[in-house]
Amino acid sequence: MTMRERIASGKLFTDYCEGLPEDRAMAKRRMIALNATGPDTLDERVRLMKEIFGEDTQAWIEPPLYFCYGYNIKLGKGTYINFNCNFVDDTTITIGEKVMFGPAVTIATVGHPVNPNYRGYMYALPVTIEDNCWIGAGSVICPGVTIGRNSVIGAGSVVTKDIPANSVAVGNPCRVLREINEQDMRCYYKDWSITEEDLAEEAALR
Repeated sequence: MTMRERIASGKLFTDYCEGLPEDRAMAKRRMIALNATGPDTLDERVRLMKEIFGEDTQAWIEPPLYFCYGYNIKLGKGTYINFNCNFVDDTTITIGEKVMFGPAVTIATVGHPVNPNYRGYMYALPVTIEDNCWIGAGSVICPGVTIGRNSVIGAGSVVTKDIPANSVAVGNPCRVLREINEQDMRCYYKDWSITEEDLAEEAALR
């Protein structure tokens, strides 16, 4: 079994061979270039995103963004990533369509043994965030977690276990507070209603 196969299968690994250091070095160069792009160089940002992720990516990224490899990150159409997000992508991070990230969200696919004698080794477990999720500012998503579609993760949460679809989940460790309910569909904040008039006015101001 190669080291890359060990990583993909969740076994203990190190990352000093098989071209992994070179891949990370290339990723850092691309990351620095992406983070240097300004609001007037969006075409360059799109070009760099294709190099980083290995495919056309119809997502919006507010630099700076930090990652290890880039090519292990899959971003769905219409996803929005706010500034200072950190993706430790030693294995796959799969993000669905229309997912919203607040600032300074961390996704870590890598863990280390608790046993101090083996802590120099790593293991990697994929992370999946399904369509239409909202990940609040400063949240941390831990290795192996799946967050179900439409769910909301409250700001500052530490997500150590799977979160089911259509949930509002908060805290450290993150727990499901409740399901998304009828009031959520009517109101945008507490009891402040979403009205057709408001939406029409907002659209007219664009």
